[in-house]
Amino acid sequence: MPKLESEAEFFKALAHPSRLLILGLCKQKPRHTEEIAGILKLSKATVSHHLSLLTTAGLLESERDQYYQNYKLKNALLERKIADIIFTGLEDFSTNTDPFRTKVLRDFFKYGRLTQIPVQRKKRNVVLEKIVQSFEFDHAYPEKEVNQIILEFHDDFATIRRELIGLGLLHRENGIYTRVTT
Repeated sequence: MPKLESEAEFFKALAHPSRLLILGLCKQKPRHTEEIAGILKLSKATVSHHLSLLTTAGLLESERDQYYQNYKLKNALLERKIADIIFTGLEDFSTNTDPFRTKVLRDFFKYGRLTQIPVQRKKRNVVLEKIVQSFEFDHAYPEKEVNQIILEFHDDFATIRRELIGLGLLHRENGIYTRVTT
């Protein structure tokens, strides 16, 4: 659960009023410890501690500028949806009691992406059943949209698309794909 622990660190870093103010200041422009301490009327040691926590959580990045270490906001992490962060790691606590399925999903998916297409048919079927859950029943998908959905999991969308059809999880007719009800 290291990923879940890093997400908890993210929220811990946000859980202090001074750190929120520091993030706001660093969003305006890159700033160094002394400048932040002067604006917030905090000691340099306190600001340094807060900056360290924010940097460790991935919210700030620093770069050397002559005598100072300037800190600036890393927007990419803040742009992630809160729901994505909250639900990270829940797959480890699935109500699914099939240990084989749980192990296969843990072994072949990292951060929601398929690391490789399993060679063994039984494992491949588990992976394909996971991917097909991204498709809605009673919805017609053009091939381009199917490819985009599969690309979220793996770059070889053509192989996975063929496998989904071959396993009977998706149905294709006149270039339109639908999820098969089981």
